[in-house]
Amino acid sequence: MALTFANKVTVGRILIVPFFIATVMYISPRHASLRWLALGLFLVAVISDIIDGYIARTHGQKTRAGAILDPLADKMLLISAFICLYIRRGYFTDIHFPLWFVVGIISRDVILLLGSMIIQLVTGKLEIEANQAGKFTAFLQIVCILGVLLQLKFTFVFWYVALVATVVSGVIYIKEGIKAINESAVSGH
Repeated sequence: MALTFANKVTVGRILIVPFFIATVMYISPRHASLRWLALGLFLVAVISDIIDGYIARTHGQKTRAGAILDPLADKMLLISAFICLYIRRGYFTDIHFPLWFVVGIISRDVILLLGSMIIQLVTGKLEIEANQAGKFTAFLQIVCILGVLLQLKFTFVFWYVALVATVVSGVIYIKEGIKAINESAVSGH
């Protein structure tokens, strides 16, 4: 089966990630303009996420591949942004992520990845569906990344809100995962 247009947009988003990483990693006082290129790449990736989701929903292009690739693309972009912006923190004038924030954000995703693997092993299937808390968390994380790339002074306020949302959405996803495993055990799968 060929990739749908929505899947192609998602694959394009995945392909943007290495260019975003390279751009952020080369930001320096001598190459300060690369921050604007990184911002542009990040915005293209975020907008493509909105576009592929819209196309998949409204044009009947929801696929199993898309259900796996879309969250993978999101995590690749967000996690790489947090790690790279933390690593390059010395090249941002005032606003940069503290370690506690980056560790908190990434820890949830690592826990969810391990949980997903367990669910796949136990139930033989994995239905990845973003809930409202997860979507809100992703939005807040995007705002935090944009704030650092734009060097907005008030960005630190969003770090606390994003971290709380990250923990809450993580707990919700863990509860849903436990429920899926328990339902699988009851139905004999």
